[in-house]
Amino acid sequence: MSRTTVTPIHITDPADPRLDDIRDLNHSDRRPDLPGGKGLVISEGLLVTPRLIESRFPVGTVVGFPDKVKALLDDERVSELLAADDAAIYTVDRDTLKEVAGFDMHRGLVACAARAPELPVADIIAQSRTLMVLEGVGDHENIGAIFRNAAGMHVDGVLFGAACADPLFRRSVRVSMGQVLRLPFATLPGTTTTWQRSFDMLHDAGFHTVAMTPADDASELWEAMDHDKVAIVVGAEGPGLTRHAMRACSQRAKIPMAPGTDSLNVATAAAIACYERLRFCS
Repeated sequence: MSRTTVTPIHITDPADPRLDDIRDLNHSDRRPDLPGGKGLVISEGLLVTPRLIESRFPVGTVVGFPDKVKALLDDERVSELLAADDAAIYTVDRDTLKEVAGFDMHRGLVACAARAPELPVADIIAQSRTLMVLEGVGDHENIGAIFRNAAGMHVDGVLFGAACADPLFRRSVRVSMGQVLRLPFATLPGTTTTWQRSFDMLHDAGFHTVAMTPADDASELWEAMDHDKVAIVVGAEGPGLTRHAMRACSQRAKIPMAPGTDSLNVATAAAIACYERLRFCS
């Protein structure tokens, strides 16, 4: 069987409209990954970009330095997938990419994909034994780190409660090392005061829901993980989980802390919880 050939086109003009999908990547109002605008999913670099190409998000454009694009296309599987998506492949020099993107993209490679429909909540619940549930996590780097940690410790999916940031924001994709493109996720229905009713779906499916909290009267973390199905629930940096979410969970659990400290970064706390859960699933 002959190898699929994808031929890049070299662009020298930063104003070329074929580069619009990566234009103003740092601009708060015009960036192309805004859900209310183009809503593109954007990857950067030779590690994350193949993960986007292999994901359920159809790639439309790849732009990069000639050596980076060549290295990407040297992977036959990647070339085949790009050809199947009929993706446009462009090469540019560093100055051109800097002017278009709005900053110096030293990784030298960026790809854009259309958003695919979000996965059904019921499907993720049905195929999972361990889930991560987020409430009010608004920091994109924390979301990216949570996905990276969860993927590395065999969490099956992530469910978003109310007031969480966009998991497909470029920074989240980058910090997650592309794991947000691989690990199934979905958004639970409801507002900030009603989304907690969705815990009924988890409980009906046999999940033990564990609310992470530094409260003194909470159970030790390891005591909450010895169940067939567990959903680890974490809240926003600072305020943590709401009272509504706490009451909706099966159990509250804490991480033992040294004297003089009160809590950990949410992504760090989630990682520790995932590790404790992994010990029971091994």
